[in-house]
Amino acid sequence: MNGFPSKSNPYLFNGDFVDRGSYSAEVMLILMAWKLHDPACIFLNRGNHESNDLTKMYGFEGEVLHKYCLQTFNLFMKMFNHLPLGVVLNKKVMVVHGGLFSNDGVTLNDIQKIERRRAVPQTGIMCDILWSDPSPLDGKHPSKRGVSIEFGPDISKKFLDSNNLNLLVRSHQNKDEGYEVERGDQVITVFSAPNYCDQMKNKGAYILFKEDMIPDFRKFDAVPHPNVPCMFYAKKSNFMFR
Repeated sequence: MNGFPSKSNPYLFNGDFVDRGSYSAEVMLILMAWKLHDPACIFLNRGNHESNDLTKMYGFEGEVLHKYCLQTFNLFMKMFNHLPLGVVLNKKVMVVHGGLFSNDGVTLNDIQKIERRRAVPQTGIMCDILWSDPSPLDGKHPSKRGVSIEFGPDISKKFLDSNNLNLLVRSHQNKDEGYEVERGDQVITVFSAPNYCDQMKNKGAYILFKEDMIPDFRKFDAVPHPNVPCMFYAKKSNFMFR
């Protein structure tokens, strides 16, 4: 829809490349092929599912072991541990998979200092950036996921203002229209998997940014895929939606 990746048409993918769907290996291989073809044409943020624990539960490990071998799976895990946790676009827009932080006063400098080349921890800045969600209510609240927090519009405004940013773009949650502008207009959730898990009937979306950094939302519908159902490779005792 938006043309192939190139230096003049770069793409940023915002995590959760794997799990639940039954073609995660193919997704990763094509993303890695583009990255090897031209590192400046594609950028990959880590999501909470690019982790050893979740890939064991939600299908990626089973898929790779079925299609390839344990060595291949371990190489994927090593690569996931090296993925960036976020980017800042044109000094105005921060893009991370999850969201903001349990602690007050976190700065971009603090994020840059994280030792990210490791498994995802259960607490702290690295955990929050991959796991937290926005809330319509001001303040910080316990997350329904049981990990990290939910953060309100006041928390978003304080973080963006103190770091001289205009907007936070994140993913991590299915949205019916493929995206949602959260209360306060400074946080956007974008979700690019249409008909999530072959049953949610949602649209997918992506955001096109030009030099003015005003988000231009583009929506799309699901297309048919080969007849291997969602969660086919997941452990059967873990059919849950986190």
